[in-house]
Amino acid sequence: MWRFLKLLVAIPVMLAIILFAVANRHRVRVSFDPFSKDAPQAFLDMPLFGLALAILAVGVMIGGLAVWLSQGRHRKAERRLKREVTRLSGETAALRAVAPEAALANLPQLR
Repeated sequence: MWRFLKLLVAIPVMLAIILFAVANRHRVRVSFDPFSKDAPQAFLDMPLFGLALAILAVGVMIGGLAVWLSQGRHRKAERRLKREVTRLSGETAALRAVAPEAALANLPQLR
């Protein structure tokens, strides 16, 4: 079901990107020189669709980085909880090895 829905969204998006690329093949000059308007020292000639896709890719990477940075506290909490689970599992194993079987029989079973 999810695969069908992904395809239902992905196919029109891919078709739109392809149509945009075919319609915008002419070259544009991207200038990185803010001081020289007529003869920039740093520029790049590229197709317009390439510029648009590059800007989209940079935006996706910046957004991914922002999400990754904002979720740092959750990753830190997960590492802390994993260490605690490991420690408590060790304590439980040690207590089971030390505790007599009769005492364990009187404990309620956890499910």
